[in-house]
Amino acid sequence: MPYWEIFAPENAFTLEDREQLSEAITSIYVDYVSLPKFYVVVLFKDMPANSMYVGGKPANNFVRIVVDHIARQMDNADIRGLCMAAIEETLAPFVKDRGYDWEVHIDETPIDLWRTQGLVPPPPYSEAEKLWAKENRAIPYQLAQS
Repeated sequence: MPYWEIFAPENAFTLEDREQLSEAITSIYVDYVSLPKFYVVVLFKDMPANSMYVGGKPANNFVRIVVDHIARQMDNADIRGLCMAAIEETLAPFVKDRGYDWEVHIDETPIDLWRTQGLVPPPPYSEAEKLWAKENRAIPYQLAQS
């Protein structure tokens, strides 16, 4: 699952902004690597003034984005570069174009350390994963179905 935490100044994003940005983030993963939509989780964390510091100074115009990838791993620099470019393009209207300073980083967690609804997710691009994407939910499956 891609799990995003977006730390931003209070009121940086309206409810409509959050919905649009979350949909745009979800589209990265659905369009580029065929993930089920429900794999993508975005958590907005509003930061009160003077609660985030960069270089020892208050950073009240700063957006920090932490991403954890589990469902797919990026196995080479070219793919990582394409992913970062897609992320920067997606964020631009909400962050860069609004004059915020920002930083993004991605961690990758081994897929065997992940469960959803108590189930081991199906192998990437398997028939079972395609069914999960179609139904947009976790469904018990036999490994042989994958």
